[in-house]
Amino acid sequence: MRPKSFLIIQTAFIGDVILATALIEKLHAFFPNAHIDFLLRKGNEGLLVNHPYLREVIVFDKKNKYSNLWKLLKKIRSTRYDVLINAQRFATTGIVTAFANATETVGFDKNPFSFLFSRRIKHQVGALHEIDRNQKLIEHLTDSKSAKPRLYPSLEHQEKVRPLMVGNYYCLAPTSVWFTKQWPAEKWIELIQLTSSKADSIYLLGAPTDHHVCESIRLTVSNNKVVNLAGKLSFLESAALMQHAAMNFVNDSAPMHLASAMNARVTAIFCSTVPSFGFGPLSDQSNIIETQEKLSCRPCGLHGYKDCPKGHFQCAYSIDVLRVADAIK
Repeated sequence: MRPKSFLIIQTAFIGDVILATALIEKLHAFFPNAHIDFLLRKGNEGLLVNHPYLREVIVFDKKNKYSNLWKLLKKIRSTRYDVLINAQRFATTGIVTAFANATETVGFDKNPFSFLFSRRIKHQVGALHEIDRNQKLIEHLTDSKSAKPRLYPSLEHQEKVRPLMVGNYYCLAPTSVWFTKQWPAEKWIELIQLTSSKADSIYLLGAPTDHHVCESIRLTVSNNKVVNLAGKLSFLESAALMQHAAMNFVNDSAPMHLASAMNARVTAIFCSTVPSFGFGPLSDQSNIIETQEKLSCRPCGLHGYKDCPKGHFQCAYSIDVLRVADAIK
């Protein structure tokens, strides 16, 4: 019997949700008439606004976590999905999956409730890209080839940024949730100084919480080509702007995955983390820049830290700005 309804669960960070959109693409290609719903955490729903292949985006508010979890579970149980696909490895989503009343439940073996799933898939860090790891969850329903992640900015999103898309412009996303994933501000300033003569505009992108960092960079550079857009654009507006940039310079963070989902030109700077974790850029035109020094402390963690554990942050400071700037060529 062909499944008629699917629920995909990914309630982690922005980048994780973007990469999980590859599952939507693949399922729609194989089951074009099926209903596909997506569960994510509150704050990330803007990524999937008006997605053409989704019936519903279900939002989990992690404030008042357990009372909201009960309401969420009641809603999901009442839908009785044919297949529930859990792309996350943590207990809360494991509870939802195990007790969802779905005909088939699939998830990774690292989830503590995976023993209650219909199918348990081995989770391997380092062996595969995240989209390939996720594809293993639906391989039995489709095939072994991964789809690419994709976002769908609307006409309104595109019109909002169209006045900015003039001439040769670069987008820079200098921040990250994790300090050790973030190339230092002084390096971004040097990069702007090196590349500004080749650009008509340079846009600094980020969340509202990133505005002060971007503004500090803009003021230090003191160049009227540099515009601070941090906190002024939605996810999909940022994605639409990045799509046609001459180059997007990013950390190993959410904007890198926005670029991947739009197949936009991107140069990704990896500091404490490494591409072999499986979260590298997927755009056809992409560059990866990382330190050329052999550091015994790198990588220091899958997600990074609030401070360099060794105190020197050499994985970031040893990256030559000229190498990053050369990506424009």
